Amino acid sequence: MYKYDAIDRQLINERVAQFRDQVRRWKAGELTDDEFRPLRLQNGLYIQRHGPMLRLAVPYGLLSARQLRKFADIARRYDRGFGHFTTRHNLQLNWVKLEDAPEILAELAEDELHAIQTSGNCIRNVTTDHFAG
Repeated sequence: MYKYDAIDRQLINERVAQFRDQVRRWKAGELTDDEFRPLRLQNGLYIQRHGPMLRLAVPYGLLSARQLRKFADIARRYDRGFGHFTTRHNLQLNWVKLEDAPEILAELAEDELHAIQTSGNCIRNVTTDHFAG
């Protein structure tokens, strides 16, 4: 199973801090909705009909028990108590508050989870069995 090194941790923590500032600037009216859209999408945050949806990566298609417990804890505290696996082999929370997203990402980073490249125009995180088919 892949484990973060110091460079990975630094990159993720810097990304969380950057997004926290982007949310702050958007809430303060310093960024328009159109300017904020690509920034939130780069951090896995969609705005759907009823509320924001946060899509999280499953790094290299593997989750540890610790990571799954972290996801469950986040789902209980910031969502409606559940999340789901997507057809793209990611995790998804469907009822988060946009303002909570930076804190959610910071907590997930503690257990080597992130939302980078989970939305928008990017490479998808799809894992399969090479013997299937």
